[in-house]
Amino acid sequence: MKIGIVKETKNPPDKRVPLSPKQCSTLLERFPQVKLVVQTSDIRAFSDTEYQHEGIQIVEDVSDCDVLIGVKEVKKEFLLPNKTYFYFSHTIKEQPYNRDLLRIMLDKNIRMIDYETLTYPEKGRILGFGRYAGIVGAYNAFLALGIKLNSYELKPANKCKDYKELKDELKKVNLPQDYKIIITGDGRVGKGAEEIIHALHITKVAPDKFVSDTFDKPVYTQLSVKDYNKRKDGNPFTKKEFYSFPELFESNFKQFSSQGDMYIACHYWDSEAPFIFSREDAKSPEFRLSLVADISCDIDGPVASTLRPSTIDEPLYGYNPDTECEVDFMDNNAIGVMAVDNLPCELPRDASEDFGNELLTKVLPSLIEEDTDTIIQRATICENGKLTSYFDYLQDYVDGEN
Repeated sequence: MKIGIVKETKNPPDKRVPLSPKQCSTLLERFPQVKLVVQTSDIRAFSDTEYQHEGIQIVEDVSDCDVLIGVKEVKKEFLLPNKTYFYFSHTIKEQPYNRDLLRIMLDKNIRMIDYETLTYPEKGRILGFGRYAGIVGAYNAFLALGIKLNSYELKPANKCKDYKELKDELKKVNLPQDYKIIITGDGRVGKGAEEIIHALHITKVAPDKFVSDTFDKPVYTQLSVKDYNKRKDGNPFTKKEFYSFPELFESNFKQFSSQGDMYIACHYWDSEAPFIFSREDAKSPEFRLSLVADISCDIDGPVASTLRPSTIDEPLYGYNPDTECEVDFMDNNAIGVMAVDNLPCELPRDASEDFGNELLTKVLPSLIEEDTDTIIQRATICENGKLTSYFDYLQDYVDGEN
């Protein structure tokens, strides 16, 4: 088997890699029957020279490889027929903008394995950049707060050499004595955000205490879906019912938004689920939140202040609840918004190392040796010019009009 790491072709450029130079070296040591090359690129967080120092061959042409791995979607004109590809295809939710990408992969007889569809037998994703989305998103929240309060200044995450320097920057953070922070979500993203909170030595309190008690120090609470949703009819909340019949539920977030100052959104949200806070909720005199870091970044979705994604270069904007319009971040009537939708790109080396470790230990052995847990099989979207049985629900999407 010959594996090639492809050059990222999507704009804006993404500096992340699926495997770092040292991880490539480890792969070859662990599986001597495998050959591996890296397509030359001048945008990666790891240079061609760093790969060469690990004995990895740099090439222009990867057409003789059996398996091609990248991070983001491969541009349609660069897709090679009859290959196995690994990358985030953004097709499994029937995203209209990538319909043609899936069609071309079918036409070119490509075997497509999407990182997002790689799961353990008992469900649960194997791979993702969620941890670093949470880390950088929470860091950006405190960067934004320093600007809002004009009390301290943090270096942008993408200007930090690595995670260690980013954490060193946190020593500058100076929070108001009674500052209160809300996190929704306790998965990879939420745990990443908590790493920043813990580095700041902010005390965690239970959701009920957050609502009922007063504090003389900064605190945070972390909410799961049962904390910020409730049955419309007053019956007890059950997670199974919530996921099966979301229309029976409504948001219970007002009790938290009336007490919190900062909100860091790390949840997964389904379009059938209730909004967390609506535009009407944000108009209420009891609504206290003045800063929202929306890492989940669902546009016109559950977090009313998220009107659009922001960018790494310009991560902040303001939302005026009364006019429901975007305003300047420093506007006196604005809720400050951070809604960067590619946060792991701000720490590309660290994020790549984290991702590559999982890929190396939990996925590639099933590709190279025996797929005993059907990890690869269940994640394969298409092969031999057809959708697999796991993803045949995408046929209408493929057949539909643009």
